[in-house]
This record gives sequence, C-alpha cells and structure tokens, in this order.
Amino acid sequence: MDSDTVYHFVGIKGSGMSALALILHDKGFKVQGSDITQYTFTQRGLEQAGIKVLPFDAANITTGLTIIAGNSFDDDHPEIKKARDMKLPVYRYHEFLGKLIEGYTSIGVAGAHGKTSTTGLLSHVLSGIAPTSYLIGDGTGKGVPDARFFVYEADEYRRHFLATKPDYVIMTNIDFDHPDYYTGIDDVFSAFQTLANQVKKGIFAWGDDKELRKLQANVPIYYYGTGETDDFRATNIKRTTSGSKFDVYHHDEFLGTYSVPLFGKHNVLNSLAVIAVSYFEDVDLGEIKKELLSFKGVKRRFTERKLADMTIIDDYAHHPSEINATLDAARQKYPDKEVIAVFQPHTFSRTIALMDDFAKSLSMADRVYLTDIFSSARETSGTVSSKDLAKKITKGGDILTVDNMSPLLDYHDAVVVFMGAGDVQKYERAYEDLLSHLSLKNN
Repeated sequence: MDSDTVYHFVGIKGSGMSALALILHDKGFKVQGSDITQYTFTQRGLEQAGIKVLPFDAANITTGLTIIAGNSFDDDHPEIKKARDMKLPVYRYHEFLGKLIEGYTSIGVAGAHGKTSTTGLLSHVLSGIAPTSYLIGDGTGKGVPDARFFVYEADEYRRHFLATKPDYVIMTNIDFDHPDYYTGIDDVFSAFQTLANQVKKGIFAWGDDKELRKLQANVPIYYYGTGETDDFRATNIKRTTSGSKFDVYHHDEFLGTYSVPLFGKHNVLNSLAVIAVSYFEDVDLGEIKKELLSFKGVKRRFTERKLADMTIIDDYAHHPSEINATLDAARQKYPDKEVIAVFQPHTFSRTIALMDDFAKSLSMADRVYLTDIFSSARETSGTVSSKDLAKKITKGGDILTVDNMSPLLDYHDAVVVFMGAGDVQKYERAYEDLLSHLSLKNN
C-alpha cells in the first residue's frame, strides 16, 4: 500500500465500506469517497474524521486514484466503469479486506445473525488488552499502529468472506438468508465449509447449530454454548433487568463468573465466543471480565432512547431469527411493559421466502405494525407486499406510513421496537417528532 495513493470508495456510506475507509484514514492514507446524498447512520463517523464524501459522479474519477468498489454496485456504475476504462486499480471491498488483514492475528466473525454485535464485543474486549484494529458492520472502523489483533466482520453474502483467510473465525450460526443469491440451506453451508477450510488456527462455533456441527476443518473446531457436549459452556445463567451473569467452563476447567450489561440469550452466547477466543490467545481472564462490563453496544443493535413515557428501541433485525433475539432482549429488560413491534420488511425475495417465519417471530410482541417493504439497490420490485405479511399476523399487522404514525400514540409507558435493515429510522423519527410535539403541547 502506497502512502501517496488516494483511495476512493465508491459507496463509502455502506456499513463495511465506511468502516474500511476509517481504518485506512487512521493508518495515515488519503481517503475520499462518493455515495447518495441521503443521510445514513454511517456518515457521522466519516464527517468526524474529515473524510470527503462526494455525490456520485463519473467526474470524481481522476488519475492517481485507487478505487475500492462497494459490493452493492455493479461494474456498469458510472464511476467504476470510468475507473476501469482509465485502467486505474479497482478492488472490490472484500478483496481489499483480504489483503488488509495479512500480518496480524486476524479474527473473523461470521454467521447469518449476530456478526455485528459479536464483532463489536470482541473488538471492545481485545482493544482494552492489546493494540487492536477492527472493522465492524455498523460502520465503525479503527486502524491502530502496531496492532496485534485485527477483528473483522466476515460477510457471507455472495460468499464475500471467502476473500479472507483468518487465523481464527467465530461462527455464530448458519441460517437460510439472502434468497436472492443462495439456493437454500445446503448452499449456505457450503460457503461456511469453504471458509472453514481457509482458517489457519481455530474455529469457534455455536454448538446448538446442527449445520455448524457438520463442519469439517484442518484446524480444531471448538463448540460453545450451554450443552454438555460443548467445549466452552455457559452455566448458571441469570438474566435480570440490568444484564446477564453466567459461569464459564472449558471442559471441566472453571474459567470464572462473567457479567455483561447486555440482554437476550444471544448475547450470553456472543460473550461466550469472545471469552473462548481470548482464552486461546492467552489473554488474562480478569481483564476480559473487566472489559465485558464496560461494553456499550454497537450502532443500530438494541439502541435505546427514552421520550415522554415511552422507551424506543432501534434495531437492525431483518430476519426472523434476529427478530426473536431482539424481542427476547426487550422482554428481559422490560418484563413488565407492553412491547410493540414496528417492522420494515427488507427486500421482496426475503419477505416471500420467510413470510411464515416472520409472522411467527413477530408474534412475540404484544402488538405488531408493519411498514411497506424496503427495496434494496439490488432488488427494486417484487410480487409481494406488506399486506400479504399482515394477513398472517395475529397481533395486529396495521401498515404505518411516515405521514401517519399516530396509531402509536395509543400506547403509554410501553416499549416500541423499530426493526429493519432499510430506512426504518425515518418512521422512528416521525414517531419521535409526534411524541415530542405532544409532550410540548401537554406542558
């Protein structure tokens, strides 16, 4: 990597792209990028770093740039096409990441769900103990001089994680998702099996996942969970309104009692995976305990705010398994409050493929509202609508619009959980504006 090179990110506001841009910026490289002008939750970090973000325009591509292309954009994107015509170096995001992690003790976090939360937790714990660079899928990235560890989120979409060959990998689960690409669960498994073949030192996998139990590898596979056959076990789990506490064993060896200010069973498992990796890298267990206690979470994963008499939670959940985990966490933290789910389905293909599962997972809430389906850059139309999903929901299913969020004003001293991977935050902001206006009026 040449220190005089200017790295231009096409689609710099993407969650992985913005994190990668921040890492290169921290390392002293010249970084700029382009994207849509609409506000996204990742852009604040770029602004704070002073990284220039331009509107998409072929004129942005000039001599001397090295292009890092976001995976949401095809080669016919005007900027990428011009860069190739000019014979500039062009790397896809995952290809560049594969080169970047070389020379560190690299730890990838893969899985259909839980990647971002686990990557964030592992980054936080290791950063408190040794110099650690990290790339988290919430748009957070940090490049540390002389880092010992490089922690990164390994994305299975279109098998992109196969561009990396990590020392260790955590695999949180294998589940059918991305139906626009994967043909079924066997296809997803084959991608994870190929990644397993590329790992250099060890794999840490959730023991209750029957697909993960089928993995074979040239390195040890350590299973973590709550079962007798797991190599790392969480026992004596206590879930309270202030977090979770549990004992950890490596086979018969007691590794201590750990507490995390996190909610939901999935966060106990995520913490267990972090403890297991740290154990094998000879990290002091007392330090791990301390670091776990101070973790504040990652962006758009159970992010809370209080407004008037309401608790509002923002979460990226867009798959039935993630909805289950988010609503489970809300129930743990607020056992005595009514829980209202506002869900924005993400992509038409996922909504069709998983419709019955969505209806079942949303039933964990006391009341359910939907928004229209969010169409991605890769998939702009489909033959299904939110009305089709609404017919299968037993606890409501009314469809909200940004212009009319007033049905949510019927609830008091309750929890509203906004979930989705698209622009569900615009509905959240509209509701917050209504609440604020009402509070001012009443005062």
